[in-house]
Parts: sequence; C-alpha cells; structure tokens
Amino acid sequence: MPSLAQVNYHAREEAAMLTARYDGHAEWYDSWRSGHVAANAAEVADLLGPGDGLCLDVGCGTGLLFDALAATGRTVIGLDLSADQLRFARRRSGQVVRADGAALPFGNASFGAVVASWISTDVDDFGSVVAVAARVLVPAGVFLFYGAHPCFNGPHIEWLEDGGVRAHPGYRGGGWHAESPWWGVNVRKRVGMRHHPLAEVLNAFIASRLQIERLVETGGRPVPNILAIRAHKPPALAT
Repeated sequence: MPSLAQVNYHAREEAAMLTARYDGHAEWYDSWRSGHVAANAAEVADLLGPGDGLCLDVGCGTGLLFDALAATGRTVIGLDLSADQLRFARRRSGQVVRADGAALPFGNASFGAVVASWISTDVDDFGSVVAVAARVLVPAGVFLFYGAHPCFNGPHIEWLEDGGVRAHPGYRGGGWHAESPWWGVNVRKRVGMRHHPLAEVLNAFIASRLQIERLVETGGRPVPNILAIRAHKPPALAT
C-alpha cells in the first residue's frame, strides 16, 4: 500500500483536473454545518460502532466529523474533492487526501471502515462511490452511509412550517438540479444537488454486494430527513 504522501501527490494531480462544487464556500460551510454535525455526530458514531484500524471519511468536507469517528477507536483519513474545504480539514487532521470519491486512490482492502456522510446529493454517481468503497474495504469491513433521506429531501420536497412536507412531482426524476422554487438560502441554493430516488440508493448497495445490516430513518423533524444505512463487506467477497 502506498504511503499517504504518495497518495496525496497522485490524488492532487488527478483532482486538479476536476471541478469541486464546494470550492469558494468553505468558510461559510464550516460555520453553517458545525451545528448540524454536532447534533448528528453521536448518532453517526453509534451506528458505526467501536473498532480499530483505518477509517476513510469520504466527502469529509471541512473535517467536522473527524473527532466523532476517531472516538470509535479508529484512525481517520479524510478525503474530499474540494481543496477549499480541505484547507479547514487540515486544521483538524494532517491525514487528508484530495481525490474523487468515485475513484479512490487506495489499494484493495485498505480500510476497516468507510463512512459516507451527506454525500449522495453531491456526487454524480452514488453507485460508483459505494462500489469503490466496497473495493477498498477489508473483508467484514463496515460501510456507513448517513445522509439525506431521498423520499423527504430533494427538488420535489417543500418543507412546511408545521414540520411536515409537501411532495411535488419530480421524485422519480434523478439527476442534477440547480434550482427549486422552495429552496432556502443554504447549501442547495449555493451548489445545487443530485437527487437519487430511494431505489437508486438501495440498488447501489445490492450492486456492490455489500450486505445491509441496519437502516435508520432519523432527524430532528417530524418527517425523517435523514437515512442511515450500515452494511458490511462479506468475508468471502473478493476485493
């Protein structure tokens, strides 16, 4: 397995050719997102469970989840495409890599755990991200997805003042959306979003041959806005 320094060098060369939607938003994002992560960090750590070895935080952003993941007993490596976001992440850890989550610059069976937190709405192909995560997991390694519930988040959903939602046509239409009439002024207004219907999310796990252990619908609203999926790589699955 190459050293982190070698990985960083090659990853920077590849990432330099890609555009990161979150560049230019890091300072705002770190401030806005910190409260949300603080509210969810304990739940993420509980779903991941205790362990050891390396844990890859895919789409780590500014590194707000590093401490919670490290508290499970693991050594955390952060990965993000945005150099701007990684400026902040490096203040929290020296173990960060700039790379595309769908093209991880690591060998097979390199990590005991992979966490993908709030990335499904920000990647072009969620299935590819899950498949590559499965590749770099050791047999019996854990993959944890924690992010937007596709049924109750997206360009089709209008959040109401009483905590409910109004579903408009558009749920079946996956793909990128740059605007929606009922989006507020926060992250989606700034960077848009990729909508994945629930079937697309679950089929990504089936295609990667990861075995789902637990699903959780959660969040602080009456209608769940967060979907969490904990899965593992079967010991017999070839890398």
